[in-house]
Amino acid sequence: MSILHWHENKFIRALTKERQVRFGVVVTLFILLFALIGPVVAPYESTALVGTTYGLSEGKSFLGFDYLGHDVWSRVLNGGVSVIWMTISASVIALFIGTTLGILAAFSRKKLDQFITWLSDVFMAFPDLILVLLIVSMLGREPWLIVCTVSIAFIPGVIRLSRSVALNIVEQEYVESAKILGYSKVYILFREILPNMLTPLLIHLGVMLTWAVAMLSGLAFLGYGVAPPTADWGLMINENRAGLLIQPWAVFAPVILIALFALGTNVLAEGVGRAAARVEER
Repeated sequence: MSILHWHENKFIRALTKERQVRFGVVVTLFILLFALIGPVVAPYESTALVGTTYGLSEGKSFLGFDYLGHDVWSRVLNGGVSVIWMTISASVIALFIGTTLGILAAFSRKKLDQFITWLSDVFMAFPDLILVLLIVSMLGREPWLIVCTVSIAFIPGVIRLSRSVALNIVEQEYVESAKILGYSKVYILFREILPNMLTPLLIHLGVMLTWAVAMLSGLAFLGYGVAPPTADWGLMINENRAGLLIQPWAVFAPVILIALFALGTNVLAEGVGRAAARVEER
């Protein structure tokens, strides 16, 4: 029986008792629900011109109007969908590909291991933001391309983590027993090794979510993210920064929501790490 099966119940109990986990779940779920339900309850279309440039609040537009006369509240309600799905997609893609390559590298320990390690080192030599800006500036600003590019920037770190964790697991007795019993490599990789790596991988996923939302918002602010007139929290900051002193909510509202999402995912990842550490101590 694998180590994960021994500690599964203890880990779940530790998660429920950890305050940081509860706080992170509440904040993250709040932002997710806000982004998903927002477009349904928005009083205006995100592209509708319903007021004056940098106009103050009136009627349904209690956050005022932006640089073109859009309702800020409506654009805030509509602007979270792109940030959320791109953030989650980039992180999950990086986790899946990076974990697969890391496990293969640790399990093979031959030329494949050397090649995967070398490849991850090459990509890690480039700063993440510069690598993403380089690819996006050459190939375009399509949302799917931005997601793939951000995931490429995160994959080397996942490979490093999963490979280092898997190297310790492949030496365990239950893995050697599975080999002796004649189980296939695929079975051993995904039934014996991978389940025992879930805790550090989940922690890293939470960290990647924080990095991804910061990077995607930064790309939008620099003009390399979602193209206007699409409502996007990062893009809203760039569009309305010239009128910050006149109409601050057009900037502050998306900043607050981005910060809350980053805070929630970061605290959640840290809480999962603390819970895992408590289980190991016991």
